[in-house]
Amino acid sequence: MNPTNITRRDFVYLMGLGTTGVVLSCSDGEPTPQPQPPAPTELWLYVGTYTSGGSEGIYLCRLDLATGALQKLAVTPNVAEPSYLALDPKGRYLYAVNELEEYEGKPSGAVSAFAINAQSRELTFINRQASQGGAPCYLEVDATGAYVLVANYLGGNVAVLPILPDGGLGAVVDLKQHQDPPTAHAHQIRLDAANQFALAPDLGLDKIMIYRFDAKQGKLTPSEPASFSTRAKAGPRHLDFHPNEKFAFGINELDSTIIAFSYDKERGALTEFQTVSSLPEGYTEKSFCADIHVSPDGKFLYGSNRGHDSIVVFAIDSAGKLTLVEHVTGGINWPRNFAIDPTGAYVLVANQKGNTVVTFRRDAQTGRLTPVGQALDIPAPTCLLVVPPSV
Repeated sequence: MNPTNITRRDFVYLMGLGTTGVVLSCSDGEPTPQPQPPAPTELWLYVGTYTSGGSEGIYLCRLDLATGALQKLAVTPNVAEPSYLALDPKGRYLYAVNELEEYEGKPSGAVSAFAINAQSRELTFINRQASQGGAPCYLEVDATGAYVLVANYLGGNVAVLPILPDGGLGAVVDLKQHQDPPTAHAHQIRLDAANQFALAPDLGLDKIMIYRFDAKQGKLTPSEPASFSTRAKAGPRHLDFHPNEKFAFGINELDSTIIAFSYDKERGALTEFQTVSSLPEGYTEKSFCADIHVSPDGKFLYGSNRGHDSIVVFAIDSAGKLTLVEHVTGGINWPRNFAIDPTGAYVLVANQKGNTVVTFRRDAQTGRLTPVGQALDIPAPTCLLVVPPSV
């Protein structure tokens, strides 16, 4: 799960660079700058959860950009196990996995579609479709807003569902079963910036599957090469792309490592050039990585450790190499997912076992994190979706 689904286009808009900056001429022939949109003072946040862990559904919150404070506003109830969330590009619809092992009597989970009220940002249920695989754990909307791509963990496959004119979902139009189904555990399917390739880390196979994506037909075709193999028992879980599109970074759940890749956007191919531990030197207790994100400015990488209960911070140099900055531990308890807000000012962490969402202020120069405000109580939070100000 771009666990937060914030695109580079959104970030550029936010920084006031989304226009030419010149639209009129003065009488003396000098250009007149176009007024820029005011800087946002707050952002909306949706929180996905495990309802089996005591939550009520999908929570709507507000992030104060001046203080980092979080406020709970509303909840959408009666949504089974909405453990991962995604927005369409225009911010009109929200999609949630239903991380179930059985749906309508078959070994499958589901994906639910919701309309977003433009004023209140509250959700209205539209419809639900089978994901064609058990325990869907990640989903993403393609850049055209025409398809939802979903990774089914127990199904060991990835699926594509069409988005209908009303924002609802049609039945699966493509399904790619990873080899050795009892072993395969697809954990993510991540589109690149060009919307041409979809990369799917499979924790059980120790592979990142690489597909060419047809945005007109909603079809996935194995690329060449068709996969990247990690070390045995690494357990690839999630990956994120650098804003320059030259690098990608993958986090491995089982051996607590992070891989830095060169990314060939013409072929979707990954070339490993560095592997680092996500844990402090000498740490020997059990720990499992979960989520990974590159900061909007491309200067820092963040990853979450469950067990060590920390966010690890690395600096990224011009060649894409990583240098450890720090491990942040205060107030963190089983960080299933985290998000960097599109301004780059805050990192929000979902403490699945701690039943809270906590806010850290991010130093843009050093990448370091400092806790701010009070933790927000939400049962079993698993996904944080920050809505960019451009939608």
